[in-house]
Amino acid sequence: MKRKIAPSILAADFFCLKEAFRMMAEGGADYVHFDVMDGVFVPNISFGIPVLKGISQHTDIPFDVHLMIVNPEKYIKAFADAGADLIKVHQEAVADLPAVLHMIRDLDKKTGVVLNPDTPISTITHVLDQVDMVLLMSVYPGYGGQELIPAVLEKGAELKALREKLGLSFEIEIDGGITAENADRVASYGFDVLVAGSAVFEASDPVAAMKKIKGE
Repeated sequence: MKRKIAPSILAADFFCLKEAFRMMAEGGADYVHFDVMDGVFVPNISFGIPVLKGISQHTDIPFDVHLMIVNPEKYIKAFADAGADLIKVHQEAVADLPAVLHMIRDLDKKTGVVLNPDTPISTITHVLDQVDMVLLMSVYPGYGGQELIPAVLEKGAELKALREKLGLSFEIEIDGGITAENADRVASYGFDVLVAGSAVFEASDPVAAMKKIKGE
């Protein structure tokens, strides 16, 4: 499977988002990664529904919405209505994960679940047949620019083996510390989608950086 890239606009220059989206299209972005932080589930605040709605009207790149918030079920419909294509919730943030995933599916959106670095894959095996994507965080969520936690790579290999054993087809995504230099090694562990923020938007040539991360 050809690997994909999901640039995280949390690292973009918000004054120049139009240029950022032009660059992402040129670089072949497969998703736009949209990090939603509430200052409660994670120690930071980012952006939310109005920003997503405004941007989604001006791009055809699918929006990969990562909800780092408490009680995400309260906001899923609003994010779906605002233009999210794929909505991911944290296993650690919901009491009834199957019900929340069903809610997303009922809105005709793709579903995803996220695990923090210390959360084992065994906590989501009961919903793997209900998701389109699993995101493994390779940093502790809340801030960009952190270094990748190597142990998460083995979790990727474990999840890939489990996917094959179960005969499923969900995508495996990784977020945190991805660079053009380590992308090949990261992908070799079974990751299909690489989220990259600083490595793209702070690169001297963002388009070239994106293509290298994609393995092109």
